[in-house]
Amino acid sequence: MASKFFNTLWVVGAGTMGAQIALQSAVHGYTVYMIDLDREILEGASERQIEELRARVQRKELSDDDAAKIMDRLRFSTAMRGLPAPDLVIEAAVEDLEVKREIFRRLDERCPAPTILATNSSSIKISAIESATRRPDRVLNLHFYNPVWQRPVVELMRGSATSDETITTVRSFARSIGVTPLVVQKESTGFLFNRVWRAIKRECLHLVDEGVASFEDVDRAWMIAFGLPMGPFGIMDRIGLDVVRDIEMTYYRESGNPSDAPPKLLLDKIERGELGVKTGKGFYTYPHPAYEDPAWLKGK
Repeated sequence: MASKFFNTLWVVGAGTMGAQIALQSAVHGYTVYMIDLDREILEGASERQIEELRARVQRKELSDDDAAKIMDRLRFSTAMRGLPAPDLVIEAAVEDLEVKREIFRRLDERCPAPTILATNSSSIKISAIESATRRPDRVLNLHFYNPVWQRPVVELMRGSATSDETITTVRSFARSIGVTPLVVQKESTGFLFNRVWRAIKRECLHLVDEGVASFEDVDRAWMIAFGLPMGPFGIMDRIGLDVVRDIEMTYYRESGNPSDAPPKLLLDKIERGELGVKTGKGFYTYPHPAYEDPAWLKGK
């Protein structure tokens, strides 16, 4: 196990990414406090973490004792009050600027001056959040990939005043939890990978929205060309179509270009409550999406 760089971590927001970041950190020896206002979301995060650890035990990657110790390092709370002071906080709440600014404002009030505050935002730059705090030198973007343990990469991006010390410290933390840190050299909406992924995602959505192709054929093309287990629409289902919409809105607000607005195809899915894996239906139906069938890939 790599050397620990912090004693206590907070993860604010217990959705898909928050739960994964917390588990990855706990696996590598960190005590992590997961904070979410909704107790049901916290319970769901715990259930998913337990399920993942059970799978690792079954694959003989962990012993039962290892799994129990990891879960013991994960703590759950609906409030910040009364928790041990953190050395690092990773915010993983909804992709909404005002929500994130309010969280950072509250964190700034409650956390000691040395605490580093990071956002796992998929598209919002830390420079849009930093003024909610009095520590612009100790804030940054820290964007993990989903799922964390299968795609062990994290992007670090500075705000207008993020110090070299902050970047160096968080880069070392990333390595200590088994993920490769990539440093974005200048501010970029979407950072590195998501800037490229966003262009792919936008074109795929518009291809289908304009009636050029079915979403199934777009995914088949992608899967066959690159030998991958799912295509862009399967990936969007995994992310959550509401999250995809929120990310697209970030780009649209920044550019003002109508072509950057979420297309009707996506909005209609969300209106029907078809959000992807988490609701059992998005572009595909879960838990057994059609693209897992080899015959489907051949168009049968």
